[in-house]
Amino acid sequence: MVDDRAGGPMPDNGFQHPDPVSDAALDWFVHLQEAPQDRKLREQFQIWLDSDPRHAAAFAKLEAMWTLPELDIASARLAARLDETPKARVVPARRQVRRTGKWTKRLAALAAVMMVAIGIRSYPALMLRWNADHLTATGAQGEFVLPDGSRLMLNTASAVALDFEGQNRSVTLLQGEAFFDVVPDPARPFRVAGAFGDVEVKGTAFSVRTGAEDTVILERGRVEVSRQGDDAGHATLSPGEKVEVSAAGLSPVTGIDAESALAWRTGWVTFQEKPLADVLADLGRYYEGRILTLDGSIGRVRVSGNYRLADPEGAIRSLAEAAGVKVTRLPGGIIILR
Repeated sequence: MVDDRAGGPMPDNGFQHPDPVSDAALDWFVHLQEAPQDRKLREQFQIWLDSDPRHAAAFAKLEAMWTLPELDIASARLAARLDETPKARVVPARRQVRRTGKWTKRLAALAAVMMVAIGIRSYPALMLRWNADHLTATGAQGEFVLPDGSRLMLNTASAVALDFEGQNRSVTLLQGEAFFDVVPDPARPFRVAGAFGDVEVKGTAFSVRTGAEDTVILERGRVEVSRQGDDAGHATLSPGEKVEVSAAGLSPVTGIDAESALAWRTGWVTFQEKPLADVLADLGRYYEGRILTLDGSIGRVRVSGNYRLADPEGAIRSLAEAAGVKVTRLPGGIIILR
């Protein structure tokens, strides 16, 4: 059946997009997903496409959104979190029943149209808010007491999801950096999952930071770190040690000045003889604008310092001055170093 408003199949899901053409494109998208081999349907679809250039443009936009890597990754992660398995790390109240068949396709198509409306850049942030139990904004830190009495501190732009159902004590670091001070309980190991690695403890204090790799730093106690999906690859950390976990495996365990590395907990960033590029990348996590470097040699200059995170722009300017680098600030918080 055809919708007289814009030439699309009659919808039966109750959703109406403010733009009739986009609404019709959504309807066609859903029906074609449900019956890809229906020749008559495809003939009607082609007539609809040819009847108005706006139709083809709207449908092409939908298809382009549907094939974006960001959507595939986010959908895969969400599906994994909604899957009811013993490894699920979602708070019970957030668990949902997985839908199959027609409604999965309809909801998926609706999600694609919503992405058109809100913009692809907003989608990851919305997914993060949907999945997170605790999160912080850029430049902010937050402290939380977990259901077992353990303490969690989140660094800038960080988010976690919790699973403390039954005997579980599990946290998934969705983004950023977190410090854990775990209440001892030998019968209930405390587990933290990053992007690549898993950390298991019974009572200790440590941090996990996720990014291109997961970095685990131990302040007190003992932790076991393993690469996800690799039972053979694991490392045991002693206080003042760190290990990194990536898709390739675990790095060697190395010593680290934990007090300096974890200075963010008291609102400071500390570094000694580090390349300016590395320092700027770290400070950039606390700065809401963008930092651009026009000369690659600038990043190789080694700097030392101790700066308050409450003023990341001031820290950037001070470092630039110490390195003999000119600073230009553009509207929108863009800082250019040259």
